[in-house]
Order: sequence, then structure tokens, then C-alpha cells
Amino acid sequence: MWNRRDFLKNISLASLVLGTGLISKRSLAAKNQMQKITILHTNDLHSRIDPFPKEDPEFGGLGGFARINALVQKIRKTEDHVLLFDAGDVYQGTPYFNFFEGEAEFKLMSKIGYDAGNIGNHEFDNGIEGITNQLKHLNFPLLNANYDFTGTDLEGKIPAYKIFEKGDLKIGVFGVGVDLDGYVEAKNRSTISYIDPVDVAEKMHRVLKEEQKCDLIICLSHLGYKNEYGGDSDYDFAKKSRGIDLIIGGHSHTLLETPDRVLNKDGVEVLINQVGWAGIALGRIDFHIDKKNNIKLAASKLFSVDDKIA
Repeated sequence: MWNRRDFLKNISLASLVLGTGLISKRSLAAKNQMQKITILHTNDLHSRIDPFPKEDPEFGGLGGFARINALVQKIRKTEDHVLLFDAGDVYQGTPYFNFFEGEAEFKLMSKIGYDAGNIGNHEFDNGIEGITNQLKHLNFPLLNANYDFTGTDLEGKIPAYKIFEKGDLKIGVFGVGVDLDGYVEAKNRSTISYIDPVDVAEKMHRVLKEEQKCDLIICLSHLGYKNEYGGDSDYDFAKKSRGIDLIIGGHSHTLLETPDRVLNKDGVEVLINQVGWAGIALGRIDFHIDKKNNIKLAASKLFSVDDKIA
């Protein structure tokens, strides 16, 4: 677990180094007339609507939905094409969830302007009904392609993917989640069945890349960064799949100073990123895409969500 001092020290270093790279790639993008898309992301917010108390020994003074909103709106004012995603586990962790059962979190995320989210295992803490009852408070979709919701109240309510059009770019986004067995009580998950994420990724590649001709494919994942005890993880998923450009991760609460780079089954580089938990950081990845020559460049920055934002 990061403590606050290490977090602030390392996040500042990452921002400095990657910020310099970002300037260079902006110049290159202008020279080659590339198209730019800015991806912002969070994960494992865990009902942390307010910042951590200043006296918290790990993350004192960090986080807060209002600060995330301020940072996101600031970036939207300076960039033409921005998408904001969350990788799941919005529920559970503070009295806000105990009292409002997800309503407060979903309403605030809708006001912030999230474009899509994923379903984490904690979204099932009040059962399937606990999700369906709160969907009316969302103005963006929760995506999942590897849970079979047939015969449950969520059937037909959770799309596998969504395609966004920004400028001349088509961005295909789909979601995958952790095997609920072992994380969610049987009564809370009903008859939902788990599908291998690699099989799902193959289908998404066919639909999003080959049929829909998406220029960028993003997976919102709640598998966890690495699993030392077996089972699926973003790292293994990236190596075994194809067609995905970026995996926005959650579940393991991993804070990556810079995105990990992994070669997929076709030997093509995939970016994996995850920004801790509880809204302590906001991830940013800028893609510069030359569709004609099939060139993609990426630069990233990690923002500390603290009182300096205001």
C-alpha cells in the first residue's frame, strides 16, 4: 500500500517525465496532422465522494468527486475530444453507500459526465436488484461483455460495448469483469455466468475492428492488474488477446506511475493502466492517430486529486 508521501513524490515525477513526452508528441502530431483523443479514467472509487481526512495515515487529504469533476472540466476546456471512463467498484466503502445504496455515486458520476463504466464485483453487494434499482440514476452505460445475464433482471440492460465518434475517429469500448465466484455471494449474483475474457476479446475484435472499423479499441477491465495466485488478470489478458489498444484496469487497486506495455498474441503493443483507488488519482492517456498510415502514438500523465486542483 502506498503512503501519502511516496504517492505524492512518485506522482510528481511521473507527471514531469511524461508531461515532457506529451509536448514532444503534440508537436509531432501537428506536423503529421494526426488526430488526437484524450482518455481520462478512474477505478475502484468505492463511494469515496469526500476526500480522505487530512489525518488519514495513507492518503490524507486526497480524493473527492468534486475535485475529480474540477480536473475533468479543466481538461475538457483545453481539449477537443475527451472521453471519461471508470473501471468498476464504484460501490462500497463509506456511509454514502450504506445510506443511499449507490444513488449518490451514480448521480454524481452522471453530473461529472462519465461516458461509460464497468461493473465491479462490489456493484453486487446489494444483489442484482441493487444494480437495477440504481440504473435510472445513470446517464451513461455500464459495459460488460463476459457476464451472461440471461434470465436475470439485468438481461438486456448491460451492453457489451459502445462505439464513440470523436472527430473522424471511432473508438470502440467494451467491458470485462472478474469471475464473481469467490467475490460475490451466490444469492447476490443469481444465475449470472462467467465467460472467458480472451474468448470475449476475440469476438470484440471481430465486431469492433473488422466490422465496425474502429480506430481505437479500449477495454474497461475489472480483472486486476496481475494475479500471483492464478486466474485472469489484465497482464495475462493483454498477452493472450488481440486488437486491444488500451486496457483501463481496476479491482487490484494498483497505482501505476506509467502505463505498462505488453505485447499481445500478434506481437502488437497494448497499454495497461490503473490509478489506485478511492479517486486519489486521475489517469490521462492521449492518443495521436494517423488513420491513413496506421500509426498510433500515446503519451500519459497521472494527476494527483488533491486540494491544489481548486
